[in-house]
Amino acid sequence: MAKITKVSPLAPVAFPELPAIDGVRFATVEASVRYQGRTDVMLAVLDPGTSVAGVFTRSATRAAPVLDCQDKVGGANDGPAAILVNSGNANAFTGHYGQSSVTELTQAVATATGVDVGRVFTSSTGVIGEPLPHERIVAQLEVLKSGLSRHAIEDAARAIMTTDTFPKGASAQVEINGKTVSIAGIAKGSGMIAPDMATMLVYIFTDAQVAQPALQAMLGTQADRTFNCITVDSDTSTSDTLLLCATGASGVDATCNDAFARALEGVMLDLAHQVVRDGEGATKFVEIRVTGAVSDIDAKVHGLAVANSPLVKTAIAGEDPNWGRVVMAIGKSGAAADRDLLSISFGDILVAEKGWVSPDYREEDAAAYMKGQDLVIAVDLGLGDGKSTVWTCDLTHGYIEINADYRS
Repeated sequence: MAKITKVSPLAPVAFPELPAIDGVRFATVEASVRYQGRTDVMLAVLDPGTSVAGVFTRSATRAAPVLDCQDKVGGANDGPAAILVNSGNANAFTGHYGQSSVTELTQAVATATGVDVGRVFTSSTGVIGEPLPHERIVAQLEVLKSGLSRHAIEDAARAIMTTDTFPKGASAQVEINGKTVSIAGIAKGSGMIAPDMATMLVYIFTDAQVAQPALQAMLGTQADRTFNCITVDSDTSTSDTLLLCATGASGVDATCNDAFARALEGVMLDLAHQVVRDGEGATKFVEIRVTGAVSDIDAKVHGLAVANSPLVKTAIAGEDPNWGRVVMAIGKSGAAADRDLLSISFGDILVAEKGWVSPDYREEDAAAYMKGQDLVIAVDLGLGDGKSTVWTCDLTHGYIEINADYRS
């Protein structure tokens, strides 16, 4: 397995205190799927009536668990539901065996918990192309069932980690009609991060009551504003899964509530940023702000071109204010740009304007700015009102070390 030696320098001080969400219980276990001496399986069981929405990778080589979840999301939600996640093995590119593993796991969870097999969702993350030893997980289901607790969400966050250096969690509470609604989410992700409809593995739970179609629509909108705006290495995973579960235990209908939607977006953005901060080998968290594009779509294309450029990312790692590489990335993106209208800033430092270096630009000022951990690169195209913000990290020797050793 990958050799993780230390926690990311961009990690939060501690795992946040998340509210217990009524209607969902968690349990974890060490099943030795790949890792030794650590938990690697998480089970969540949700009360009857829970609405489940999901968005998934659009990779053409989607893993069997992703395909199974896609088929099930949007189905009847009268009975309870369950989510089973393992780390260490992605159950991807394993042919018919992969689907057989999903069938074995979902049926075993259904038998152990009483959840209808059509409401059992599974996810797998880790090495691609190796058969999943699902029998090791099946053997632990009774242990998982007996350990279910409302207060084990942090344990769940730890069990789904692969090359992550810290567990990721976020929460929010919002008052609706005089009652408090809670949202809590966990995520895993560190490398192979360039989302396409979702990202990594993310599980968000709320005690709000939201009809499934509305929950699905809300999730899709918020994913485009959050998870689909981050990138670590430009590689879209075969296993990206984001599930949002509304148990309805609070009795508060948040189906069309703007405050709830904003709170959900905040939780999702927090988790997305944590994924970038845990980017494999990352030492810098970078926000790319693009304005003045022909459209928001063009702005995002430009932003991702900058964020995914190895030359830009290595310059950031070396604390080099090499703004010429930003110019290069904008030029190659394929979206509309005019060299002679382009302006670039590093933080508050205007580097270039109207297609030329700013007369007030001092290289030493920009070099000093690049030594910070949280950086902003702003680009204005001067063409229209389109804008977008994306987030990324630098590209260091640490990324190579982690991924060169990933299967050893």
